[in-house]
Parts: sequence; structure tokens; C-alpha cells
Amino acid sequence: MSTQSEQAPTPVSDDMQTDYTVGQDNFEGSLGPIGFDIHNRVFAISALASIVFIVLTLLFPERAGNLFQSIVSFSTGTLDSYFMIVVDGFILFCLALVVLPYGKVRLGGPDATPEYGYLSWFAMLFAAGIGIGLLFFGVLEPVYHANVSSPLGTPSPFGSDGELNAEAIADATAMGLAGTYLHWGIHGWAVYVVMALALSIFTYNKGLPFSIRSAFFPLLGDRVWGWWGHVIDILAVFSTLFGLATSLGLGAQQANAGMNFVFGLEVSITTQVVVIAAVTAVALVSVWRGLEGGVKRLSEINMGMAVLFFFFVLFAGPTLAALAGFWAGLETYVTKFIPLSAPFGREDDAYRQSWTIFYWAWWISWAPFVGMFIARVSRGRTVREFVICVLVIPSLFIFIWMGVFGATALDQLYANPAGSLVKEYVIDSYSPELSLFGMLNELPLSGLMSTLGIILALIFFVTSSDSGSLVIDTITAGGKIDAPRPQRMFWATVEGLIAIVLLIGGGLSALQAGVTATAIPFSVVMIVMCYTIIKALNGELRQLRRRGG
Repeated sequence: MSTQSEQAPTPVSDDMQTDYTVGQDNFEGSLGPIGFDIHNRVFAISALASIVFIVLTLLFPERAGNLFQSIVSFSTGTLDSYFMIVVDGFILFCLALVVLPYGKVRLGGPDATPEYGYLSWFAMLFAAGIGIGLLFFGVLEPVYHANVSSPLGTPSPFGSDGELNAEAIADATAMGLAGTYLHWGIHGWAVYVVMALALSIFTYNKGLPFSIRSAFFPLLGDRVWGWWGHVIDILAVFSTLFGLATSLGLGAQQANAGMNFVFGLEVSITTQVVVIAAVTAVALVSVWRGLEGGVKRLSEINMGMAVLFFFFVLFAGPTLAALAGFWAGLETYVTKFIPLSAPFGREDDAYRQSWTIFYWAWWISWAPFVGMFIARVSRGRTVREFVICVLVIPSLFIFIWMGVFGATALDQLYANPAGSLVKEYVIDSYSPELSLFGMLNELPLSGLMSTLGIILALIFFVTSSDSGSLVIDTITAGGKIDAPRPQRMFWATVEGLIAIVLLIGGGLSALQAGVTATAIPFSVVMIVMCYTIIKALNGELRQLRRRGG
């Protein structure tokens, strides 16, 4: 059995002491050649509940689909204001940390130094929160928000007669991009800040296990290692599972659409299931190879391909229009930030309920996954530096990507509405998974670049599955980061199966339902985290004052 000193840093403050050792509640052994080291309750309940969910959804897909749709309707129609208030509150919490004395607290203690330089750290922050969504939504959202479901009721350039209103193009482009930036900007990263900061403070400064339950030690004391903590960790497991399953499901839909666009392969649930199964098999190989040989190498390949893909779109398309659109969207995002964030007094229900609420739930579901990664690479930063950089740097990278892809597609649309595949796929027939390929079709080397887009989606698929299995395995192994590889392979398989049954049980609405259903209880967990973070930071400030800092 591993001790706490082997799994977590030595505490640099003495206000939170516990005799708990990482893995003390684990079952450790082997079944033939397969070793295991699992938390006896968290793993068992999470695994059993996942298997039951998979089996019931496969046995009763129609009933499951109706249930999923009811969850989506309740979450977006009844809890819309709740989600917006919660995420707005996380932004205010982050701003308070920056301006108050808490900002000078250093993650890891006053003498800690960063493990990574700024360039490496920024690159990893960017990599942490991106994924299939950049490819799936990079064209879809700006075009859809500029012309169909517009933020703040901005009129579409297409009038009631279907004719283009030239005077409205600039406003629609700017507001469509601003609405997209809202969903991918600092609101989502504020959610990640809360989770990552909690994990960092309680692990690096308090010496507690690298586990989400550790953030509740100020409230529960040693009871956090009992059932209260089990419930918190189980919620984190399901939040991560369904957040990842949504990404995997969207990735399978887009890969299938791209294969149809380029090679004529049939678009169907069956094909998407085969795609998920095949890519999950590749993910299992990557998981077996480990972090260095698998996840890291694939991530490096993916980042290089994504950069080349971006610059091709920028320079092969209308470069000046793309850059101008990006900037106009950014200006509008900044000037309209408060109205776009407001939960009340809105007349854009279709935009806010169908899009924004889904995103806020998705970011909350991804928080354990992304938060753990950010925490692992951010030791040595001050709280102020950490909050500002995590909020701003990845958001700007994403804005540039979305701005260039979205403005390029909008320029194609308004230049030739009658012959635009973007218009056909996004506005007329609403085939969101084809939106990227519609934009690429208007550029040189469209077949080659569409194939590259498919490969990127598949590699994003693999790296998301790999990283997610590592996080879930850490949680279900009681905080251990070196549990046997078969456990990570088990969770990679479960992620793929859940993505499959959600597609079978209702497609996109089922994916949205899985996210919102787990985000509702986990949002409460994160609200409480804000309080425990302040409690921990107060202790750090007392330590600094005693040192004369």
C-alpha cells in the first residue's frame, strides 16, 4: 500500500492535518495476469452504475430517448437561469481572487517555483481545454448564430423573403462570432479555474491527496474519507464520463459525415458505432503504452496537425476577411459581454436555452478532467498569475481559431448564398457535422484537407479518451496516479460504450441530456468548492503574514 508521502507533496502549511494515507481503503491484488488497485466503494459503485446504464439504454432505447429529451427540456427550460447565475458567479469569484490579497498566495508554498516556462505552460493550458469541439463547432456556431439563432435578437441578413440584406452582414457576422466566443471564452475557463485551483491548493499547499474530495476537508474534516467523499468522487466520475461521451459522440458524427463527404460512406448510427469502437480500440493501445508513449506523443502529433490545418484555412481562404471577422467578433464580445452573460431580461431564448445552457453544463462536466490536468502543470504559480493566465490565454487561442474558421465560412456564405454548401448544411438542412466540410469544399485541396479534418477528429477522439481514462482511474483508485493499466483500459472501454448507447438512445439530444443530468448535482459541488478554496487561502495568508510576506 502506498503512503501519502509517496502520492502527494509534503504540506507547506499546518492548518489541515490528517492521518489518511492514499490507497488505505483500496483493494489490491490480481485476477490471473490482470492486476487491480481500486477504491473499494468508489470504483465498485461507479463501474456497476455505468454497466447498468449501458445495459438498460440498449434494452430500452425508445424509453431512454424520451427520458433524455425530458432531461434536456427541464435543464434548458427550467434551470437556464440557475446555470447562468452559477457560471457568472464563478467569473466573479475569479475576479475577486485576482484583486484581493489572495492573489499573492503561491501554489506549492512561498518557495515553490514553476516547473514549466511560460511558453510550455501556455501550450499545455491550450491543449487541456480543446478537443473535437473546435472542429465540430468552429464553422457551425458562427454561421448559425449569425443567421438562425442569434444572440440578443440580432436580425439575420436573410430577410423574410430569403434575400440577402447587405447592410446587416457586418452586424450579423460580429454578433455571430461574439456569441460563439461567449461559449468558448472565459465563462468556461472560469469553471476550470475553480476546479484546478481547488486541486492545486489542497494538494500542493495542504499536502492532501490529489483527489476532488480533498477540497471538502475544511468542511468535513476526516469524514471526507468516508461516504461524504465517496459521493463527491462518484459524482466526479459520472460528470467526467458523460462530458467525455458527449465529445466522443460528436466526434463520431463528424468523422462519419466527413467520410461520407469524401468517400461516400453511409451516414448512420451503425457507422458511427463502428467508428467509436475502432477508435476506442486505438485508445486502448495508447493507454497501454502509458502517458509518455501514448497520450503525450499523440497530443504532440495532433497539435502539429491542428496548427497546419489552421494556417491552411487562414491563407487559402479570404485572409483579410477572416482576420477582420475575428477582430470584429472580439470587439463585440467585449462590448456586449454583460448583456450576453445576463440570465434575465432576454429575448433570445432559442440561442440562450438551446446553446448557452448546454455549454455551461458541458464545461461543468469537463471540470474534473480539465481541472486535474491544469492543476498538475501549474505548481509554483501565484493565484493571481494562475487565474489571469488560465482565463485569458486559452480563450484568445480559441477565439483566433473560431474567428478565422467562422469568418471564412460567413464570407463564403454571403458571397454566394445560392451555391453555398455552408448555407445548405447549417441553415437549410441543419447537418452540423457537415459544416466544416462545407467550408473546406470552397478552398483549394478540399479533398485532402477534408481527409485531414477527419484524421484530426479521430486523434482528438483518442487523446480525449486516453486523458479521461487516466483521470477517472485516478479518482476510482483512491487518488493513486500509478494504478495498474488494465483499470485505465476498463474506463476507456466504458467511455466508448456510453458514447455508443447515448447515440443509440437519441443522438445529439441524448448527448446533451447526459451532460446536463450530471452537471446539475456537480454544479452544487463546485459552488461549495468556492467556499473551501477561500478557507484554504485564508490559512495561506496567515502563513504569509507570519513569514512577513
